[in-house]
Order: sequence, then structure tokens, then C-alpha cells
Amino acid sequence: MKFKVEKSNLVNAIQAVQNIITSKSALPILSNILIETQTDALRLTATDLDIGITCVIPVDIQEQGAITIPAKRFSDIVKEFPLDVISITTKKNNQVVIDSEMCQFKIMGLAKEEFPKLPEFKDKKAIKLEQGVLKQMLMLTAFAVSMDETRYVLNGILFKINKGALTLVATDGKRLAITERKLSAVDPDVEVNMTIPIKTIQELSRNLKDEGELSLVIGSNQALFDLGAVAVISRLIEGEFPDYKQVVPAATDNKLKVDRGQFLLAVKRAALLATPDYQAVKLEVFKNKLVISKTTPDVGEFHEELAIEYQGRELVIGFNPVYLMDVLKNLHEESVSLELTDGEKPGVIRISGYVYIVLPMRLN
Repeated sequence: MKFKVEKSNLVNAIQAVQNIITSKSALPILSNILIETQTDALRLTATDLDIGITCVIPVDIQEQGAITIPAKRFSDIVKEFPLDVISITTKKNNQVVIDSEMCQFKIMGLAKEEFPKLPEFKDKKAIKLEQGVLKQMLMLTAFAVSMDETRYVLNGILFKINKGALTLVATDGKRLAITERKLSAVDPDVEVNMTIPIKTIQELSRNLKDEGELSLVIGSNQALFDLGAVAVISRLIEGEFPDYKQVVPAATDNKLKVDRGQFLLAVKRAALLATPDYQAVKLEVFKNKLVISKTTPDVGEFHEELAIEYQGRELVIGFNPVYLMDVLKNLHEESVSLELTDGEKPGVIRISGYVYIVLPMRLN
């Protein structure tokens, strides 16, 4: 194999695939990137056996072939190369020569045959989605995914397509995020119900653009997200996702309207005094006034007042500040409405096509 490639293109391609590689893998080959030539392009592939990512870039091919190269070392070498055009050649003993006119590296690779094969999705129908829409939907749900590995079915986002609408759902048991969008380009008869692991979600979010389409192809226990130059293949989480509809409370008129940015900054300030034993931030809701406070023994106190629109009864409630900040920083609306029933019932934020439910915390 022999080809010439622009340094910037190669650096971007390596970065697109290498995030899923872990240095602690039991199989040494999983620390490598597979690079293989195509007609007039180079395809880079990385996998951890649960996720596979490929990236295709244009190169000047002089000889076809394939090799796997240690990802971190390859990345470090390419980043530090002094010239903009790099020549890469493989030798018979799996040695890889990376050079330009004045600089040369020789590193050892492993044969392509040792690299795990990614699943193929031949003869599977693709579902077209807008990248910008999916990117926004992931932003509104990914933060609510559970990181508790004992509740494995919650370690991802539920993807549902039904009657021409896409619904994403995430929960960690203490909060629930649901977002829904109509899909004009999807057949109303298409039905999808699958849970995508959070690691895949993170890679998708990293590579999704604000414009353009992607193709979603679903296999028996895998899904392919084809973004064009980059493709992400993922195993699905097995098991039944909880029936989230049962826990969505009916809408109530007892809600306060507050400036989203001011609310976010006030909660951030209160969170500065939070400790593992004293997490809850106190919200006192009065007519047209919200008092946000935090008292932590041996640490200090915080108090701030915000103007609000509110006609309901006065109440006091505590929330984990992180759970409020996560949603507030990902919304774009100038103001938000927070539905509150009493100090022991969940708080709810509802916007067109989005519902966020957060359980209260006991105030120490």
C-alpha cells in the first residue's frame, strides 16, 4: 500500500474514529486503526466491539492495500509532522513508513486479517433523518441517561419511530427527558423501537452537523448511522425500556415563568456551595418572586431573588442543581415555565415537542 494525503485531512479522520479506542483493551488489535485504500479514497476504521466508526477521506493512491496501526502513536506522529503532505507506505513485514522530503518515521503495524470485521447492512432499508434535528434532540436528552451499570437498559437513549414521528427518551430514575419531532420524509408505516448506548450517542453528537441528512439502517441487534464521510455502527441495548408514559404528570396551571438565562446563572451560583452530603438547592416560590438559596453547614450560605410570573400558591421545594442546570443550558428559549404541584412532587418543564421531569430532593 502506498498513498499521499494532506496532513489536515488525515488528522481530522483519525480524530473522528479514535475516540472509542481504550488503552485498557484486552485485545491489542483494538488499540489499532484499520486503514485501507478504496478507489480514490482512504477508509479509517476503529472499533471496541460494541461500536465501530469509519471515516473516508480523499487521498492520492499509488498502490492499493490495508494495514492496522496503533492509534495513539499514529495520531501523535501525524500531528507533529512538519509538512502538509504525508506519504505512507507499507512493507511486507507490516512495517509502516510515514515520511515526507525531510522527515521519516517507521512503525510496526498488524495485518488487516486480525482486525474484527464490522457488520454489514446489505439489503436493509434506510431511514432518512435530518442531522441538525437529531443533533438537537440528542442535546435535550443525552444528559439524562443513567450511568449506573446495574441498570443497563437505562444506559442509553430510547429511539422510537411511530406514525411518522421520532421520539427520544432518556432517564436515570431521578429525571426523565422526552423529545419528539415529526419526520416528513419517513413512511408513516415505519416502526422502530431500540435503545442506543450512551457511548454511541456521544460519538454521534460529536460528528453530527447542523445541516444535511443521515441514513439510519437497522439490523438484528445493530444500527448504522451513515453521516456521509463518517459512519457509526452500534450494538443495541437489549431489554425492555421502562414505560415512560406512565410517569408523565398531567399539565398543571400551577407554574412559574422565569428568564431561562437568569435562572441558570442563579442555580449555578447556588451550586457552588453544594457538597455530596448537601446537594439540594432550595426554591421558595412566592407571588412574582423566586428565592433561590443554599445553606451548607461549615461551608456557607447563598441567597438570590428572581422576578417571575406566578399565580399559584406559595411553596418550597428542593432540587439537585445539576439536574436543573443540565436542562436549562441546553434549551434555547428566552424563558421557561416550571410546573410545580407541591414540595414532594416532580417539577416539569414543557415546551413544544419536549418534556423534562425532575424529582425533588429532601432539603437538609
